[in-house]
Amino acid sequence: MLDYDKLLSKTAVDIKPSGIRRFFDIAAEMDDVISLGVGEPDFKTPWRIRKSAIDILEKGRTSYTANAGLAELRGRISDYLRRTIHTSYDPKSEIVITVGGSEAIDLAIRALTNPGDEILCVEPSFVCYSPLVRLAGGVPVVIETKAEDEFRLTAKALSEKITDKTKLLFLPFPNNPTGAIMRREDLEAIAEVLRNTEIMVVSDEIYSELTYSGKHVSIAEIDGMRERTIVINGFSKSFAMTGWRLGFAAGPEPVMRQVLKLHQYQIMCAPTVSQFAAIVALTECEDDVAAMRDEYDARRRFVVDGFNKLGLDCFTPQGAFYVFPCIRSTGLSSEEFCERLVHTKRVAVVPGNAFGECGEGFVRVSYAYSISHLKEALVRIGEFVRELKNA
Repeated sequence: MLDYDKLLSKTAVDIKPSGIRRFFDIAAEMDDVISLGVGEPDFKTPWRIRKSAIDILEKGRTSYTANAGLAELRGRISDYLRRTIHTSYDPKSEIVITVGGSEAIDLAIRALTNPGDEILCVEPSFVCYSPLVRLAGGVPVVIETKAEDEFRLTAKALSEKITDKTKLLFLPFPNNPTGAIMRREDLEAIAEVLRNTEIMVVSDEIYSELTYSGKHVSIAEIDGMRERTIVINGFSKSFAMTGWRLGFAAGPEPVMRQVLKLHQYQIMCAPTVSQFAAIVALTECEDDVAAMRDEYDARRRFVVDGFNKLGLDCFTPQGAFYVFPCIRSTGLSSEEFCERLVHTKRVAVVPGNAFGECGEGFVRVSYAYSISHLKEALVRIGEFVRELKNA
């Protein structure tokens, strides 16, 4: 009998499973559960995108593309970034198409991280950053954001965490799970801290199109930051294309040369049909994105109002499709709240500490679901909270 404890990678074994998937799996095994746990649009991919994929399949265009992706798609992404974040990237050498934004994040980390390098990870944030840093031999250093700062990264908090070992800063805005955004003045202050350092930035902007207060601002468009920023984005959230698994990274050519090399060995190329479909997404579906954003906005206001009426203080998110209500008033931990809620009221949400220890005392609720689902969920959560108070 093999001794798997000796064979398995210690780094892999020490990484905790995703807290998001745990509650999703619990909900999947129960009847009559309203799951507000997974960050996936409830909209179908716009028909024009689906139709283009059908046409491509009928034509048999299913061979590999160039490792960096279809030249036409990279050109369209370059146009998109110039239009939206006012920053130019050479589609031939500064853009790589990836299998979702997740691969782009992994590639950026591995292209820049040497063993022992410190990587600054803003939390609460999506669950993948710190584990991927560890897998690359880096050391995650957490920067906590706070509700009183609207969960934005402050220049002061950043300055306090920088050492001579700091290599990289993750900037995950609009933020999952809080829905926080960074305003231009916030980014300018962050840029001032970084300007005379050798620190790079990975700006995860996968929710950029889902910004409800003004327009999304990228740190790459702040003076002097393009040369030290890798922009991560993709099609999953804004175009409701989660299962198509398509993202991209854009950044300075010396870094992207290494990103492409790693991508060649890891993946070869992103799915061909998805790449052709993404061209249509960028050229023909702006109205679809706007319509989905308007619907999310209505849901956002409904859910925030609902939680505040229940006495669970809820920061008003300005981006993405999540709310992050505080549940400390119930006297339960984040995990206790979620466990008891799903078992007694059949509503699944995610404990805030799944997104970092500073998320304790909060839960993440996705409003990428219909108003009818959200309304019923709030009724059940209201019953749960009242029963706790009367216990």
